[in-house]
Amino acid sequence: MRKLVIWNLMTLDGYFEGTKPWDLDFHMLAWGDELERYATELGQESDLLIFGRKTYEGMAAYWPTATETPDIAGYMNGIAKIAASRTMTSADWNNTRVVADIVSEVRTLKDEPGKTIFVFGSAEVTNVLLKAGLVDEIRLCLVPVVLGAGNPHFKPASEQRPMKLIDSRPLKTGAVILRYAPVKVA
Repeated sequence: MRKLVIWNLMTLDGYFEGTKPWDLDFHMLAWGDELERYATELGQESDLLIFGRKTYEGMAAYWPTATETPDIAGYMNGIAKIAASRTMTSADWNNTRVVADIVSEVRTLKDEPGKTIFVFGSAEVTNVLLKAGLVDEIRLCLVPVVLGAGNPHFKPASEQRPMKLIDSRPLKTGAVILRYAPVKVA
């Protein structure tokens, strides 16, 4: 059975982007050789990425012509991708297909053979998959900054979602990569 892992960078006050879409300047506070190496490892661990529509559009606009990190660009452009959207009808970024019912699709994919499935960014998709109980792990790079305002990574929920710490890895930049597994509540 495949694992579904959420991955994102998040500020100390819980935002994954600033007040405007793709306001990600705070990522540079965490970026360095360790995080670049970790990002490359994610590409080796996975054979499928899932994005929400907004994240897909931003990634598809950036990665096909990215040159700063050739290893990461190589796997981002080559790996199979799903754009979770009820409004998109097609996706132009290579190896991408559009899926309207992401919960049903993920249930099917998790039962198939393959590597880890990652959701990059995509707070709305993360919320839907958490509610459905399909998330096996959450990996966050906690960036050492209080942004003050922005788009929260975790959306309001009607109940608590307890997590168990699997691992923590401090980086030279002061950021910390945290790995959590949702705790199944009886």
